Amino acid sequence: MAAAPNATPIALTIAGSDSSGGAGIQADIKTFTALGVYGASVLTAITAQNTQGVQDVLTLPPAIIAAQMTSIASDLAVGAIKTGMLADTATVDTVVNGLSAFRGVPLVVDPVMVATSGDVLLAPDAIDAVRTRLFPRATVVTPNLREAARLLDEEIATSADEMEAQGRRLLALGPEAVLMKDGHGEGPEATDILVLQSGSLRFSAPRIATRATHGTGCTLAAAIAARLAEGDSLPSAVGAAKDYVWIAIKGGQTLAVGKGNGPVDHLHGIRRRR
Repeated sequence: MAAAPNATPIALTIAGSDSSGGAGIQADIKTFTALGVYGASVLTAITAQNTQGVQDVLTLPPAIIAAQMTSIASDLAVGAIKTGMLADTATVDTVVNGLSAFRGVPLVVDPVMVATSGDVLLAPDAIDAVRTRLFPRATVVTPNLREAARLLDEEIATSADEMEAQGRRLLALGPEAVLMKDGHGEGPEATDILVLQSGSLRFSAPRIATRATHGTGCTLAAAIAARLAEGDSLPSAVGAAKDYVWIAIKGGQTLAVGKGNGPVDHLHGIRRRR
């Protein structure tokens, strides 16, 4: 569905719910809102989750996931899509099939496999479906170091050169670009590497020592999608998203939400300070 001139940019998140509000659908909608983009959503799973871990997961039936996608496609002029938690093979297949109604819309794939707490969010037998069916449709895939290693069945990259090499191997699976995230790495700076067919770009920021990291991956992917919905180029969208998340992580240190790995401050640009 074509957007009307000067229409409000719309981003769609296809992901699971986080009951504590720090990750998943909730983090995505907060991010879209903070960046001035209208957020729509397709729910794939419901988690009982807080800053200390995931206590339970209910994966939604494929039929209702498909119905949500059809409903959005029939009415909203979506400018970018972000996928997050897809849980199992049936969900991956349903989402891939549903994406046929959004041809030409930029797609950001966050290959969510494990929560910050270490809880598994993608069934092992669904990894191949993500690699072979979802990746070829992606504008950009945004794995962290552990996810990239798992996707390739390799050891975790320990240097920028190894990160880029793994990004190249993931690029061979079909996406237009791969953003290798260094948030779980070491060293004074976190350097994310955007691997493109034409080369690579590096985005660095000082590493912040904090426990306020819940939902960082969801938030970065959502921020990229928001900027793509606004019409940014991919490199520009990645740079703006990196800046947004860095400030959100820094601001998260003052939120004091939960007893574990607290959320980032998604609303740092608009939240009232007391």
